[in-house]
Amino acid sequence: MDKRVIFAVAGSGKTTLLTERLTERSRTLILTHTVNNERHLRTKVISRFGFLPDGIRIMTWFEFLHGFCCRPLLQLQLGTRGLSFEQPRLKISRSHRLHFQDQAGRIYHNRLSLLLMHREMMPAVCARLERYFDELLIDEVQDFAGHDFNFLLKLCAANVSVLLAGDFYQHTFDTSRDGNTNGTLHEDIIRYEAHFREAGIMPDRETLSKTWRCSQTVCTFISSHLNIGIEAHGLHATLIETVSDRVRAAALHQDDGVIKLFYREHHRYGCYSMNWGASKGLDHFQDVCIVLGSSHWPLFTREKLSTLPAPSRNKLYVACSRARGNITFVPETLLRPFRT
Repeated sequence: MDKRVIFAVAGSGKTTLLTERLTERSRTLILTHTVNNERHLRTKVISRFGFLPDGIRIMTWFEFLHGFCCRPLLQLQLGTRGLSFEQPRLKISRSHRLHFQDQAGRIYHNRLSLLLMHREMMPAVCARLERYFDELLIDEVQDFAGHDFNFLLKLCAANVSVLLAGDFYQHTFDTSRDGNTNGTLHEDIIRYEAHFREAGIMPDRETLSKTWRCSQTVCTFISSHLNIGIEAHGLHATLIETVSDRVRAAALHQDDGVIKLFYREHHRYGCYSMNWGASKGLDHFQDVCIVLGSSHWPLFTREKLSTLPAPSRNKLYVACSRARGNITFVPETLLRPFRT
């Protein structure tokens, strides 16, 4: 069985690659982390066929863990009552029920995959996967973390074709965290690739190595300022501008044709906006305005953005790579009068 992980750059056609391999007779399970990504994938599949074929299932990760794995295999045995998204408060042995469940019987979401592995359910999980599907596709694989990453590698041992896809540098969310489990997973791409190789999954950095979305201008900015390598298929140029006056900033704030991307709390500025990280996976923006906070703007002016902590740098990479056209940078201080 072919088992690969494709490392894609932003805008390189990852979703298209995943969906174009499908046919109306496919028996394929597609998993992703967030509800937004699940909705986007579902829309792509339906737009291709005009409907969602019976053999194709698209699920979020926790829908899969809970609905496909845990409920059929463990619910009666453990008397589980759904998921808890609270952090476990008890440091207690894994042999005790309360390591995995709260007092009401809800399973801690960040230990759901651990529970299945602890109960030695992986052979049964893989057997269920093989029974219903011939192929497993994972989108945004870089977001799998904690115990979920270990579970994913074990899941890929099932006798089905496996294709994982993601952008290491778009790691902005974790499916779950639990103490130090895989706490350094995303610190180094070479070590990250090694985990897949050891599990028999071959890394591929070539297939989706160039972007269709971003101009060469934007790619050069990302490569030189964020130290994240990305190239464009075309050589067309766009503009990267800086706004430093209040009149222009106010006009941008009112312009609903340009998305404003904030580091956080975008909803407080009363305009067409999102947060940097939340824009991941969206492909329909032409020009974007990136708002830099008080800790980001000095680094931008000194061309030191590559020194940002990895989580912030990755989110800024996501924001920059949303642009099909121009990017305008503006300091948050100029938009502060609109903040509520």
